[in-house]
Amino acid sequence: MTPHLRIARPCTDLAAAERFYVEGLGLEVLHRGTASAPGEHDLLMVGAPDAAWHLELVLGGTPAPSEEDLLVLYLGEPAPDDLVARLVAYGGTVVSQGPYWDRWAVTVRDHDGYRLALSSRTWANH
Repeated sequence: MTPHLRIARPCTDLAAAERFYVEGLGLEVLHRGTASAPGEHDLLMVGAPDAAWHLELVLGGTPAPSEEDLLVLYLGEPAPDDLVARLVAYGGTVVSQGPYWDRWAVTVRDHDGYRLALSSRTWANH
């Protein structure tokens, strides 16, 4: 069994989120939904088309990220300077995430305060 992982987060501005995650990070819009009934929300799903995960950003609610809310992408090499610059240009802020992550990653906070770590390490599940 290989399940698909969905990470859902409340979002204050879907357009800002799209700029950060699509224009800045380079993910693709996988789905966009518009609320059509009471209790529904506008949403944006982003990710890589063939990945086993996606990020769902839901308009509404109050984002309450902590320093431990960390989305890590294992790049296997240092994050390219132009990638970090794009993330900053599209609303991100480079932040310290502590000694371990500052050594192995560049961490960028999005407009809602959620942190994205671009790790130079690779991931092995063993």
